[in-house]
Amino acid sequence: MRSQTRNAYQNLSWGVFRWAIVVSLIAPGIVFAADWPNYRGSNYDGISRETGWRAVLPEGSAVEWKTSLGWGFASMAVRDGCVWAMGNVDGRDVLYCLDAATGREKWQQSYPCPRLDKSHEGGPAATPTVEGDSVYVFSKNGDVLRLRADSGQIVWHKKLYQDPGVKELTWYFSSSPLIVDDLVILNAGTAGVALHKADGRVVWHNGKDAGGYATPVPYTFGGKKCVALFGCQHLFGLEAATGKILWRLEWKTSYDINSADPIIADDRIFISSGYNKGCALLKLDDNGVTKVYSNRNMRNQVNCSVLWKGYVYGFDGQVGGSGKLTCLDLQTGQIKWAQGGLGTGSLMLADGKLIVLGERGKLVIAEATPDGYKELASAEILEGKCWTVPVLANGRIYARNAAGDLVCVNVGGGN
Repeated sequence: MRSQTRNAYQNLSWGVFRWAIVVSLIAPGIVFAADWPNYRGSNYDGISRETGWRAVLPEGSAVEWKTSLGWGFASMAVRDGCVWAMGNVDGRDVLYCLDAATGREKWQQSYPCPRLDKSHEGGPAATPTVEGDSVYVFSKNGDVLRLRADSGQIVWHKKLYQDPGVKELTWYFSSSPLIVDDLVILNAGTAGVALHKADGRVVWHNGKDAGGYATPVPYTFGGKKCVALFGCQHLFGLEAATGKILWRLEWKTSYDINSADPIIADDRIFISSGYNKGCALLKLDDNGVTKVYSNRNMRNQVNCSVLWKGYVYGFDGQVGGSGKLTCLDLQTGQIKWAQGGLGTGSLMLADGKLIVLGERGKLVIAEATPDGYKELASAEILEGKCWTVPVLANGRIYARNAAGDLVCVNVGGGN
């Protein structure tokens, strides 16, 4: 029987997406807004289903509001008119809940955590995950917390160094929590750790060696919920409920840094790493994965690419170097175009457009097309190091830098 894969949550948003299509046909000027409750969005692919927002960035007046978070690289989660964001202040990780429209602080919660500024500014790297009435966070030092989303009250606090006793990574924990049913799945240990979201107890774990930096990605195979987990030297396919290793692919990178999440499309998986390792397209079947191709045309060191209509868009190259925004044909692995000038930044996609944050704070909106780099708008919105992926949610773009400056740019279609 032919097995098929798909994004685990794609069908959850399909009904909403169909409604958006109907609305857009009836009233093209209306924005279909969308929340962004976790890293890479509701479908874990870096693509927002939001439509109708304006690809306009007026120079000098693009920023609607600005606030300070503290050091860090964690991206933002947005839901129900709130933004959850993190920073490190005076040796404590701070989780903020902000009003999405004004930036006004609703509440904050903190816990002791060293900044861990090895080779960069340090601070939290994992994005908060909002699910139900809770928000889940994962510190660089191995703290996992569940908090009430409305108040910041801590429900439980787990230290992975103690239980199950996993080893630290060279650049510490960076992946964001993934919620699958009652489990909080984390890239820690050899091939993942799962905690029960009710009380934080360990449900399963696969070894205690150092893990990877990428966030686990859900998918369905043969009717079973699975997770693709990019470890320090292997890509693993896991059964979500039990942690059983279904398959593995060796993928060794300099310094054991595999940071970019796998991209899953039907029975294909695209992976990429920096340090001149490159990328590969894999085919998934009942026996595991096999390579379709591998080359060095896309080398994602820090941030993920996005896949749109058969083409991969991402940053090829090293941070602080001559990185290029690159378009790659998924099926062949061949480069369609490459554009310099933005360093090694980050990006997401919405309504057929790339929302790009350059490494030094330039926000760019460009068409997602294989026919060449087509910039629609740009504005300088931040200073300093910008490695964190921006977020579009409900007509606003949120972006931050390593120093903790968080800015909001209004691109709502009604303005």
